[in-house]
Amino acid sequence: MINIEKHIANWRTGAEEDWQVAEQLLESDKIRHGLYFLHLAMEKMLKAHICQHTNDIAPRLHNLVRLADLCGIVFTEGQKDLLAEINPFNIEGRYPEMWGAIPSCKEADILKQNAEDLFIWLKNQL
Repeated sequence: MINIEKHIANWRTGAEEDWQVAEQLLESDKIRHGLYFLHLAMEKMLKAHICQHTNDIAPRLHNLVRLADLCGIVFTEGQKDLLAEINPFNIEGRYPEMWGAIPSCKEADILKQNAEDLFIWLKNQL
C-alpha cells in the first residue's frame, strides 16, 4: 500500500531543500544552475500537491504547467505564465546543447522573486 503522506512529505522537503540551493546558487551568480534548481523546487512542490489531490504517486513529468493542471488547484493566468517562463530552465539544465542566452543577474532575481511568491503560496496550500 502506498503511503501518500510520506510521498507528500518527501516532495515538500525536497522542494524546500532545492529552493535553498537555488537561492545559494543565484546569490553566487551561478544563474543557469540556480534557475535549474528553482525549476526543480517548483516541480517537487507541485508533485506534493498532485499526491495530495489524487491520493496517488506523482507522474514522472517535468513540465510545470502540465503538473499544475494535475494538482487540483486553480491557478491564475499569471501564475501559469510564470510556470511556463520557468519551464525552459529544466531543459537547459539537462541538455547543454539547448542552452539559450543566460538571463542577467537582475532578470534572474526578478524571476526568483516572482517564483518565491508562488512557491510560498503553494507551500501554504499543503
